[in-house]
Amino acid sequence: MTNSIQTREIQYTATDGTTLVGYFAAPTTTPVAGVIVAPEWWGRTEYTEQRARELAEHGYAAFAIDMYGDKKVTTDAKQAYEWMMQTFQEEAIVDRSAAALATLATQPEVDATRLAAIGFCYGGKVILDLARSGAALKAVVTFHANLSHQVAAEKGKVQAEILVLHGEKDTMVSLADVETFKQEMANADVKNEVIILKDAKHGFSNPLADERAKANDVDLGYNPEAEKAGLSAMYALLKQQLGE
Repeated sequence: MTNSIQTREIQYTATDGTTLVGYFAAPTTTPVAGVIVAPEWWGRTEYTEQRARELAEHGYAAFAIDMYGDKKVTTDAKQAYEWMMQTFQEEAIVDRSAAALATLATQPEVDATRLAAIGFCYGGKVILDLARSGAALKAVVTFHANLSHQVAAEKGKVQAEILVLHGEKDTMVSLADVETFKQEMANADVKNEVIILKDAKHGFSNPLADERAKANDVDLGYNPEAEKAGLSAMYALLKQQLGE
C-alpha cells in the first residue's frame, strides 16, 4: 500500500555553524519511525529526495540530509571530491549528520524512539561514522558505501544493526576493503550483514550512474537488478528493526 505523503524543506544548523537544508517527507498518518537519507558525494540531489519520498510512501518519515551546506549540489566529480574532503578535514561528518538526526527526531511526525539511517556512496560512510559515534539508531543500511572510518567502531557503542549492500564489481571500494570492514565489525561485536550484489558496480542504485560515469570518466554503473535486491533487503531490515 502506498501512503499519501507530505514534504517540506527544513533548515537546521550544525554545531560548526554551517547552515544546512534538508528535505523531509512523511506519510500523512503519523507519528512514524524516522530515517535519515545521506547523499552521494554529489550533494542533496533529486535522487536523494526521491529516496526520501519512497520511504514516506512505505510509511516512514524520511529526511534527505545536506552535508555541504545551503543544499549545494554538483555533477562534477572534482567538485564533489573537494566538498567531500572538506568534511573529512573539518571532522564535520558526525557533527553534521548528528545535527540532521536530531532535527529529524524533533519533527512532530516522527517517533523519536524509532530512528534509522540509509546512505549512498559517501552518504554510506556518513551514516556508518554516525553509527560508530554511538548515535541512537536501530538500523543502518548502506549502498555502495565508502566503508573506511575516522574512528573505528568500539564494543558497546554501536546501537544499530548494520546492512552493507556492495557491488561485486565495485572498483572504488574493493572486496578487500569489505573484509577489513567485516573485521572491524567483528572486533566491536556489531550485528551486521554484508550482501555482495552480482555484477554490480559502484553507484548501482542510481539510474544516473552511467551518465555520471561518462561525464566524469569514473567507474560507475547502474544495475536495476542490484538496485531492486538492495532496496528489498533494506525495507526488510527497516521493518524488522522499526516495525510497521
